Amino acid sequence: MRVVVFPFDLFGSGGTGAGAKLLADTVHEILDDTEQETRPCRADVLRGQVQLKELAFDTPAAVAKWRQRGRAAARQALDSREFVLWLGGNHLAVLPLLEELGDETLVIQFDAHLDVYRFHDTTAELSHGNYLKHFDGPRPRLVNVGHRDLFLTPPEIHETFEMVYPAWDVANDPHRVAYELKAEASSATRVWIDLDCDAFDPSVLPAVTQPLPFGLLPPVFLTLYEAIWHGPVMGLSISEFDPGRDWRQTSLNLLGWLVEYTLLKAANR
Repeated sequence: MRVVVFPFDLFGSGGTGAGAKLLADTVHEILDDTEQETRPCRADVLRGQVQLKELAFDTPAAVAKWRQRGRAAARQALDSREFVLWLGGNHLAVLPLLEELGDETLVIQFDAHLDVYRFHDTTAELSHGNYLKHFDGPRPRLVNVGHRDLFLTPPEIHETFEMVYPAWDVANDPHRVAYELKAEASSATRVWIDLDCDAFDPSVLPAVTQPLPFGLLPPVFLTLYEAIWHGPVMGLSISEFDPGRDWRQTSLNLLGWLVEYTLLKAANR
């Protein structure tokens, strides 16, 4: 398995780069604890199976080439044909990865926002709020789960997304949504899961810069997550975790559990 840490957080949600690094520390802790354990444990399947690559943005040159560096790192990880965990800063940090996936990949995004905004007070330049309008090359198939947007019209949404399951649809019938996601994932050539942390309700994951109410709760998220895994899931990306806004490590505990659960799930396939 490959873990790529890409803590880019310019052009929106400054501070989320620290979140990517903190989740990288969590991966290190998982691997270190496994190596120190002398009795059989579930994490034995991770021994010697996880390669971790961490990129830094501590020089102007590194920042200037952020997108090229991201695409190169994504290409290298994807070429391995192994499961990939991509830990990004803001949601823009996932763009280079999505550009490398191509139009045959189904990307199921858990996100409170649809990231195609172009209102009067929205910058036209690339940002974490409009990056889905700035693809260089073919865009993957996109399905959103859990958005709470009340501004975009259906035609605007479907310019970019094949399907959307807003939070009110999930709340009304999560089992129907899970059934449909399972069918979509099962029929896809390749599946990527993309998690923007604000998909969760801020009561359970407060450490985001753009929280919206009525988000996903962990049991519902897990139901949908499990449904998607009936398809050929090739990786998971996590972004928009801002540890400076956390409360008693509530968000870190949730995400840390999800990271370990995902690594074990991928290793046991």
